[in-house]
Amino acid sequence: MGNVVPHSLFSDFDIELFKAGKHFRLYEKLGSHLTEVNGVKGVYFAVWAPSAKAVSVVGDFNYWLEGEHPLSVRWDQSGIWEGFIPGVERGALYKYKIHSHHNDIKTEKADPFARYCEAPPKTASVVWESNYPWKDGAWMQSRAAHNSLDQPFSVYEVHLGSWRRGKGGRFLSYVELAKELVAYVKEMNFTHVELMPIMEYPYDPSWGYQLTGYFAPTSRFGKPEDFKLLVDALHQNGIGVILDWVPSHFPEDAHGLGFFDGSHLYEHPDRRKGYHPDWKSLIFNYGRNEVRAFLISNALFWLDQYHIDGLRVDAVASMLYLDYSREEGEWEPNIYGGRENLEAISFLKELNAEVYGNYPGVQTIAEESTSFPMVSRPVSLGGLGFGMKWMMGWMHDTLEYFKKEPIYRRHHQNDLTFSMTYAFTENFMLPFSHDEVVYGKQSLLYRMPGDEWQRFANLRLLFGYMFTHPGTNLLFMGGEFGQSSEWNFQQSLDWHLLQYDFHKGVQALVQDLNTLYRGQPALYEKQFSPEGFQWIDYGDWENSVLTFIRKGRDSKDDLIVACNFTPVPREGYRIGVPKTRQLKEIFNSDATRYGGSGMENGSAKVSRTPWHGFDRSISVNLPPLGVVIFR
Repeated sequence: MGNVVPHSLFSDFDIELFKAGKHFRLYEKLGSHLTEVNGVKGVYFAVWAPSAKAVSVVGDFNYWLEGEHPLSVRWDQSGIWEGFIPGVERGALYKYKIHSHHNDIKTEKADPFARYCEAPPKTASVVWESNYPWKDGAWMQSRAAHNSLDQPFSVYEVHLGSWRRGKGGRFLSYVELAKELVAYVKEMNFTHVELMPIMEYPYDPSWGYQLTGYFAPTSRFGKPEDFKLLVDALHQNGIGVILDWVPSHFPEDAHGLGFFDGSHLYEHPDRRKGYHPDWKSLIFNYGRNEVRAFLISNALFWLDQYHIDGLRVDAVASMLYLDYSREEGEWEPNIYGGRENLEAISFLKELNAEVYGNYPGVQTIAEESTSFPMVSRPVSLGGLGFGMKWMMGWMHDTLEYFKKEPIYRRHHQNDLTFSMTYAFTENFMLPFSHDEVVYGKQSLLYRMPGDEWQRFANLRLLFGYMFTHPGTNLLFMGGEFGQSSEWNFQQSLDWHLLQYDFHKGVQALVQDLNTLYRGQPALYEKQFSPEGFQWIDYGDWENSVLTFIRKGRDSKDDLIVACNFTPVPREGYRIGVPKTRQLKEIFNSDATRYGGSGMENGSAKVSRTPWHGFDRSISVNLPPLGVVIFR
């Protein structure tokens, strides 16, 4: 193993961009790169550590001895240390040993730009390069059409470690998931999967939300190219891939980003802005140019190297507000005296501008729970620039309503109708996510009141109402077949429940709702526009019935939706309609194949009886705890 040879991948222009916080392909320069210098093969290493007085690469190739392979600091005040080590090969394990100017502190850190990491609990970085032959050309060419905001988004949220397990409770590999998960999602007719964070993380109970390897898919399930195989398989089957992405905070693990070079390099130095009391983690310094470049480079890396179709950005609310989860005196107002984190806001705008500027066919989705304005409006119009935002208010109000015994629901109709007063202020995605089925909240099924039949009918009604409400949809794994216990990240979903008819019925219902959503333009063409929705009657609280119209671009595609939120069947229920032609029932959540009582309509004849402010009306049977859709 030879000494370190001076070598650089950085041009003067690269350094200029990096210092200005405008270099968004840093993964091509920083980190470890297999290369050849003067005819000799080896690895070029580069790391940002401006407070270091010495940096050396330690690894299995030099017995982890500090000083054997010292890197040289660049002369341009960039704080980048670099060098080429001959003879190091793919698969070599390594870290950076950093000797700081600050109190002579020494840290031993994994590479922030590593493409592959040792499987936890081990923490070394791995020299890696994967030349994967992509076969998803057809998907990538047509992606912009699939992924546009006037197309269906029915998202299946998945935690790879607990979706399904192998014999003895072992994890399924990316390769196995490329068969089993892909086949299942396709069969269920979801349009997209959203994967809870797959970037390397040390601690299983964090579910992946405490990252240490931002550029490495976790090695729990295989190699980087195996993850590419999974994405490729999804694409070849017409399924988009959204990744959970966490630019909001990172853990204090010794090998991670915290206190990287003996100084607060990635995290904000002021604990009021740099420490997260809820998650006991560190917060990025969004005002530091190089940190912004790191994060935006990371977002673009997944879109570039892994063909990802969307990023769901985690915990946006915690980034937007300086007083998030803080008591009086624990935060400092911004320069205008307000509570908004101006640096984080400017970072999010720049992030979205770069993502959409470079990859117009993708979407970014904000998990944001406050009334912060214009989250999903373009940066050019003063918005944050996200494509969509999670509709947390709708989710909370709807679940509150559904857990009430039907006899009391008549007093709470406003819980359901309130969402329509703000439904078009943002491009909303309706989420029933993993957060709703943990920490004692119970599974969706067991939040429903009544006996077994009513519980399942309520769940089918909930999903029917969700799919017909304006917006896109997200459902956490297990919900689609009525998982009865809370989600447990340490074990497989309860697939054995599918031997029971009620569970099989819910699964068939979700499959059909996905097919319906994808096949009825009225449910997606104007899903973010007030023109796509019209109330027929939201005031029949005595019967706990809601009726409304969903509209597409062509009025012949319009759908009439009626929801009965009580177990009392409503026979001969009259609904005003704008149509003269006979209407056909195209969906009924009470169908026997779903486990319902079979109170179906077939077709509905339009009569000249004025009703609900319309000249015409139909008389139909509304099943107990059911939703019916007519076209």
